[in-house]
Amino acid sequence: MSYTPKDSKERIIHRLRIANGHLKKVQDMMQNDAYCIDIIHQSQAVQKALKEVDNLILENHLKGCVADAISQGNKDEAISEVMNIFKKS
Repeated sequence: MSYTPKDSKERIIHRLRIANGHLKKVQDMMQNDAYCIDIIHQSQAVQKALKEVDNLILENHLKGCVADAISQGNKDEAISEVMNIFKKS
């Protein structure tokens, strides 16, 4: 089950729009043969924005789904699920 409070959802969507804007800029820079280092800086901005999205989603998940799972006695499953996210990185 997934539930994202409205204010969190709006923050996440806002960050995704920022990431999308940065990504479009990277594409434009590539098409226009921009300076490589400038492209890398812009690409890093995309990655930073997406990392912030991940952090917001994870925070929401911990406060909601994980807290609920722990209160229902499913602590080990909830912890394992979160740990698997970090093992994939």
